Amino acid sequence: MEKVNKSTEIPAPPLLLERRVHQPEPTVSLLKSKLRQSATCSVPRVRSTLTGFFPVVQWLPKYKLREYICGDVMSGMIVGIILVPQAIAYCLLAGVEPIYGLYTSFYANIIYFLMGTSRHVSVGIFSLMSLMVGQVVDKEMFLAGFDLSEDSITSEPNVLNGSMGSNVTTGYVHSVELMGLRCEKECYAISIAAALTFLAGVYQVMMAVFQLGFVSVYLSAPMLDGFASGASFTILTVQAKYLLGLKIPRHQGYGTVIVTWINIFYNIHKTNMCDLISSAICISILVAGKEIQERYKDRLKIPLPTELLVVAGATLASHFGELNSRYGSSVSGHIPTGFIPPQVPRFSLMSRVALDAIPLAVISFAFTVSLSEMFAKKNGYTVRPNQEMLAIGFCNIIPSFFHCFTTSAALAKTMVKDSTGCQTQVSSLVSAVVVLLVLLFFAPFFHALQKCVLACIIIVSLRGALRKFKDIPAKWRASKNDAVVWLVTMSATALISVELGLLIGIVFSMICIIFKTHKPKVSLLGRANNTNIYEDVDEYKNLTLPPRVQVLRFQAPLYYANKDSFLKSLYKAVGVEPFLEMTMRRKAEKKAKEMSLRQAKANGDKNNGEVAIGLVQRELEFHTIVLDCSAIPFIDSAGMAAFKGLVKEYKEIGVNVLLASCNTSVIDTLQKGQFFGKNGKDMSNLLFHTVHGAVLHAISMCAAADSSPEDSSV
Repeated sequence: MEKVNKSTEIPAPPLLLERRVHQPEPTVSLLKSKLRQSATCSVPRVRSTLTGFFPVVQWLPKYKLREYICGDVMSGMIVGIILVPQAIAYCLLAGVEPIYGLYTSFYANIIYFLMGTSRHVSVGIFSLMSLMVGQVVDKEMFLAGFDLSEDSITSEPNVLNGSMGSNVTTGYVHSVELMGLRCEKECYAISIAAALTFLAGVYQVMMAVFQLGFVSVYLSAPMLDGFASGASFTILTVQAKYLLGLKIPRHQGYGTVIVTWINIFYNIHKTNMCDLISSAICISILVAGKEIQERYKDRLKIPLPTELLVVAGATLASHFGELNSRYGSSVSGHIPTGFIPPQVPRFSLMSRVALDAIPLAVISFAFTVSLSEMFAKKNGYTVRPNQEMLAIGFCNIIPSFFHCFTTSAALAKTMVKDSTGCQTQVSSLVSAVVVLLVLLFFAPFFHALQKCVLACIIIVSLRGALRKFKDIPAKWRASKNDAVVWLVTMSATALISVELGLLIGIVFSMICIIFKTHKPKVSLLGRANNTNIYEDVDEYKNLTLPPRVQVLRFQAPLYYANKDSFLKSLYKAVGVEPFLEMTMRRKAEKKAKEMSLRQAKANGDKNNGEVAIGLVQRELEFHTIVLDCSAIPFIDSAGMAAFKGLVKEYKEIGVNVLLASCNTSVIDTLQKGQFFGKNGKDMSNLLFHTVHGAVLHAISMCAAADSSPEDSSV
């Protein structure tokens, strides 16, 4: 008797943690308090609102003049010098005249200086944004009946008035009516770009107001890299015709890259040799300058202004060599000085571009927020993502009234600011002053600048994005999933279209995540010797399986999409499927009953064949399954139903199912579904804080059950 008692001694149950009781505030009172708080007006509240909306009010009075001014002025001037040729060049991508690129850079820098929270981000012209704007502009121009292959001589832009016809001396000039006035090619192009920019800014402000910044979570890094690489290849394709001096209209619709290259090779015999030679010289100088900059970046205190030197030299060569009149080389044309009076974006065009503005808004704020957070972390300060969304939104809304197009943070110029001693956004103000000087005095000097030179600047600036094609093997070795997402997004962006490439990339990356959670791994766990640690027996050595207890870990959320996969994986890991086990036992019972009946008849039994045969019991290798739920972040009603069915089915074949290491959200879901019985009466027998506690409980309960017949006999 003493021996039996010692063997059946049950250890004390582990101490249960006591949950806190949370009393949620009633919804009505919560809404009333929030409304009361938002409606309260006081001097401190007004001050905090203003400083929050315009961060410059907070940091500018604390500006350390002697410590910061040199770095800010130096970085601002360098970025401004780089910005001028890029602002003119990227207008080729946007499908508008060069003057509008200068306007965009000027206004964006001033507004971000007032509203941005990052000290280093450079907001302005960005090649990807310019490409996306240009595709929308060309599409709407084509639908409006404009000839996109027209290479007319441009004059000073006068928006929405009759003088726009002065850009063509003879022949019929196509125009459309906007707001009761005739609008020709240049006027209609910037009107579309401004309406598109206004809507993109409104979307971004709405996202900030409604706290929708989480949308950027779905733009994974591999997807964004693939999108940028695919768009870079599209930009290269679109600019290739300028390198050769070919007058080919931009293709409308899907497959821009393929169709454009077909048209280029079909018209290759029309190559302008002057443009080709100029392109070869400019690309050689620009690439050499970039290589020298990268090789000696530790010795060079400031970046080489290679773009500005190329633009200046090419402009002088084109002007004095009369390349336009003598060899037919396309030039930028007249770039006026001063500013055009502001005008309200055309609301009649907004319904046409409402959907096109969505990807622009999302990509613009995604790049801006990610760059601001990256450089803030690098330089040891914090930014407010929601305010960054507001800032970039107003960097699009306000400039749209001044004939500008969509802006974003640009990585290359941000890196230049960071490497040249930038301390605050005063550097953006300095860059705006540099652009202002060009707008007021130097813009007409770029009249003779060849378009092929601008295309060279754009193409050479894509070197970083195009180099990522060499990283594909490393991406594949690091993560096959990320490499596939990159390849799919890049291919869709380059071969179909930029907008569809973005959509396909987002959807495909989500499908990859869903696929991962749809067929997650169910691991069999073993115990490390003399410890309370349980780990995967396939991944770790020297693990011991608990006697007659199966410990399993499900490594994903349990919801409607993967509940069947969860059950199949568990059955496979355990080696016993309850339904099949019950079927085998019923067949064995039926067979035993038939044999008993035949034996009774053979012995002359007169009980009319009524033989009592119980369900045949088969000895299993385990009596308990412990589910380690530490890797299950949440479950839904379908997952809870799967748990309930699991416990019920295994109980029918004499196997207990215990849960361990559940987080509080999973516990709450199970309690609401009465998984632990009414009022949680079975919780102490089904739920354990640790796997080891559940295993000890299972072993002790089995020992108690095995010894109970002996105790009763004694």
